[in-house]
Amino acid sequence: MHDAALAIAVIGITALFCQWGAWLARLPAILFLLIAGLILGPVSGVLSPDELFGDLLFPLVSLAVAVILFEGSLTLNFKELGHMSTVVRRMITVAAPVTWVIVAVTTHYLFNLSWEISVLFGALMVVTGPTVVIPLLRSVRPSERVANILRWEGIVIDPIGALLVVVVYEFIVSQTQGKAFSQSLLLFTEIIVVGLSIGAAAGYALGKILAGRRLPEYLQNLATLSLLFMVFSFCNHLAHESGLLGVTVMGMWLGNMRGVHIHNILNFKENLTILFISGLFIILAARLPIDQLIGIVALGPLILLVVIQFVARPISVFLATLGSAVSLRERIILSWIAPRGIVAAAVSALFALRLTEQGFSDAEILVPLTFAVILGTVIFQSATSRPLARMLGIVEPEPRGVLILGANSVARTIAQALQQQSLPVILSDSNWENISAARMAGMKTFYGNPVSEFAGDRLELTGIGNLLALSPLKELNVIAGMHFRNEFGAHRVFTIRTSSDSSKTEKHQVAAQLKGTSLFREDMTYSKLASLIHTGAEIKATKLTEAFSIDDLRQQDTNAVFLFAITDKGKLKPFIESDPVKTGEGWTILSLIKEPKENKQPQPDSGKGQNV
Repeated sequence: MHDAALAIAVIGITALFCQWGAWLARLPAILFLLIAGLILGPVSGVLSPDELFGDLLFPLVSLAVAVILFEGSLTLNFKELGHMSTVVRRMITVAAPVTWVIVAVTTHYLFNLSWEISVLFGALMVVTGPTVVIPLLRSVRPSERVANILRWEGIVIDPIGALLVVVVYEFIVSQTQGKAFSQSLLLFTEIIVVGLSIGAAAGYALGKILAGRRLPEYLQNLATLSLLFMVFSFCNHLAHESGLLGVTVMGMWLGNMRGVHIHNILNFKENLTILFISGLFIILAARLPIDQLIGIVALGPLILLVVIQFVARPISVFLATLGSAVSLRERIILSWIAPRGIVAAAVSALFALRLTEQGFSDAEILVPLTFAVILGTVIFQSATSRPLARMLGIVEPEPRGVLILGANSVARTIAQALQQQSLPVILSDSNWENISAARMAGMKTFYGNPVSEFAGDRLELTGIGNLLALSPLKELNVIAGMHFRNEFGAHRVFTIRTSSDSSKTEKHQVAAQLKGTSLFREDMTYSKLASLIHTGAEIKATKLTEAFSIDDLRQQDTNAVFLFAITDKGKLKPFIESDPVKTGEGWTILSLIKEPKENKQPQPDSGKGQNV
């Protein structure tokens, strides 16, 4: 393809469909991107990145990798490391070095590579990352402890592993610059000092500017990106190959400064990273020569994949979980799930180019080997992890729990009633007073917006299969409904009516397929529920029997507002105007009753309930 504009457009539209397909399939996007790049490049010959970009290819790849590493390091909050379990910390400090050593030794003897390239490749294979782990966890849905360990391992190892790879690479480069070991050590020290000092200084300076609000908000993203590129280039100018270390340190410093709000920057960098990742991996895969593509399925890469999957990972997990409460079955699943992803592919491609230029001819094998491991681990683990987890009984319970948007008085009252029926409940709110009140009542909470990127990595939805959007703000309910339709299914997303809903005509209403199913009776808005609860209404749980049906309950409590039905198997069925619930024996009905205590009459045994 000789038309540059058309080629870039093809890359863009291909990246879009790859990301979209990954979202629908709940699989890592890198799998689709690499396959698409291989089809466009070595398979069909439609795309030739070297002809398309020429001398600009290397600088573009370098800057894209710098942005990816900066975004990953920006999310590493040192405060969160102290809250991690001992197992997660040992997965970083014990399991990662063990994997590094095993992979490096195997690569050296299996492919007859130099120790420098083997050690670098071993460091690359340490990194998993949330962008590949979290989509796989959503598909496999293992038990809560396993999911938490794998998710936190991916979040933390992403920037730390990238930093490890950069340091190893810079040590290799330093050795090539001088014959004596002392000279190599001096050059390596220079690279580390320049990267650390410039990166830390830039992160501190930018943090002070942001904290002091010396820049208007609309310029903050531009300032961050410009400074990022400047740090990368200036570090490389002072000490060759210190730029990646500099941007990584800059991100870690900025992300851990007090009083610095980086949410807007982080969102911008996340969007920019998606753009760079999508285009970068299609381009990198398209550069792979056809003979190296064929070599991916050769015996050597397959043996390496087997060693990584069945030797390195199990040994490292066993050592990391030694003496812990993690069971043997959980260790098997932890050993099974460790897909390689974005950092490995991006950094391997960049360093392969640089090392080849510096005389390491065997560095050319880094890219095909990395692609082989990425494709092998993602495909194999995606296909086998769910059946294995089911066989071992390490799958999350049936998703019958409830995520409630809002921790206001209405949400807390409903959550308490659901919890008393043994339904898992999580309340999410950005209002600290609401969250604090819920925690004081013994409820599980998430402080933040459940549709944020932060929540995507950290909000644990094990056992949760329903959304109740109970915020008085209609817009928040709509956004949450749209976000969780794919997670839970459209039939499991429910929204409370607000006063504005009843006051507007149909042409001003939000479409039902966007906001979810409206809860309860048509006249039961959030304001009315809040008023009833504030004036003493209580939620009563009533068990239906063969002798006491829901019709008997309706006759007994003529003013009751039916909220939820819970089946004899513990599944939640909200009462909604458009689709009446068909109840049965053994079901539990939660209804809102406003009845003065002095006028309460004893209930028959068949319909005895409890007040919340």
